[in-house]
Amino acid sequence: MATLSGIITPTNVLTSTSTNTVTNKDLTSGTNTFPTSLATLTGTQTLTNKTIEAGTFTNGYTEEVATANTSTAYTIDLANGTVQILTLTGNCTYTFPTATAGKSFILIQKQDGTGSRTVTWPAAVQWPGGTAPTITSTASKADKFIFTDGTNWLGSNAGQNYTV
Repeated sequence: MATLSGIITPTNVLTSTSTNTVTNKDLTSGTNTFPTSLATLTGTQTLTNKTIEAGTFTNGYTEEVATANTSTAYTIDLANGTVQILTLTGNCTYTFPTATAGKSFILIQKQDGTGSRTVTWPAAVQWPGGTAPTITSTASKADKFIFTDGTNWLGSNAGQNYTV
């Protein structure tokens, strides 16, 4: 495998021959051999099950958002988004996914127009001091919680009584 130097730009990347030899575009002079998995990226790309190491995002990034009503039970599915905006429409018991290294999510929990809804948190959530926070019960107000992984989900209160 060759060592790259210089800049590879998305519109002037690399051209490949059938022998997987790549002719330099914005690289140092000469020809370098690359694995067959080398891809040319132009425009918008969707990366599925890929790892980005030491990535730089110059214009920020957008997380997926899941918005739903909870009813009396709600299962959080991070495949739907790492920002969960949930409106309590009944006294709700949450189910969280299994805590996995590197996972985290934000929960914005709103009271519906009735208010006074309660929440039962999963046993896998650990709160500072061992006690879950008292949620805002006022109608049409919201609280924000952050959950990060460990052996259990580590829950933290990131703000309460927001007007939504």
